[in-house]
Amino acid sequence: MSLTVRAGERLRATRIAVTSGKGGVGKTSLTINLAVAMARLGHRVGVLDADFALGNVDVLLGLTPDDHLGAVLDGVRAVRDVAIDGPSGIRVIPAGSGVRALTAIDGTRWARLVAAVDDTSRDLDFLIIDTATGIADAVLDVVGLADYALVVTSNDPASVVDAYAVIKLITACDRQKPIGLVVNAARDADEGGVVHRQIALAADRFLGRPVRYDGHIPEDRTMRDAGLAQTPIVLQDAPGPAGRSIRRLACRLAAVRPSGAGPWPARPIRIADEIPNLEAPRCA
Repeated sequence: MSLTVRAGERLRATRIAVTSGKGGVGKTSLTINLAVAMARLGHRVGVLDADFALGNVDVLLGLTPDDHLGAVLDGVRAVRDVAIDGPSGIRVIPAGSGVRALTAIDGTRWARLVAAVDDTSRDLDFLIIDTATGIADAVLDVVGLADYALVVTSNDPASVVDAYAVIKLITACDRQKPIGLVVNAARDADEGGVVHRQIALAADRFLGRPVRYDGHIPEDRTMRDAGLAQTPIVLQDAPGPAGRSIRRLACRLAAVRPSGAGPWPARPIRIADEIPNLEAPRCA
């Protein structure tokens, strides 16, 4: 069964927050390609650029919006007024770039953001949220709006450690939040599996929770070339290994069968009576 909205089951889109602890791991590129790939499967998909002050989803797609999410947070525009059409019919809600006032989200702006997410979710099957990089409160709050957190990392040791830090803090905010991992720019499947095992073992030992493995994206020069051309790689007739992997990821995320309440229920996890220390000595 798909996670697409069905009558009597859910009244809004499934929200997937794509996040990372370290910059440069290809988070935003993965976000837009995943959204386009899901749209090509027949789903209604939106992309919310939640890097409020340094957004670049529109740049990577070659779009020129008239306005951005900042106007919504300021109460000047409605979210439907700033949303623009992207490739394959995805709806893009762009963020500002270099807008210092959006580096801090106060209570009023936060309430407007929540309302905008709810409003956007009514007409979509999936809403992909591209968060800012790092572990700031605003990032964790945005992840809290999602049904599923997709953490992007690479095989770089610093990226692995930072990915675990993100997972730790998401768990501290919501122990039941389902979390998946994608290893980007991996040399092969074995390398992706090793990175996941490092993080999953640390999460099991120190956090008492599972981390689902959503796969790896192979290192692929055509991915970089597509980014420079401002064209999603999944639109190419011969998308290369990275594009094919993203298409598989889209199918995987769209086809997971929900059970219990909510579109992304957490699997049963071991929760110790007390976890005295959430710090892993080393997970990379």
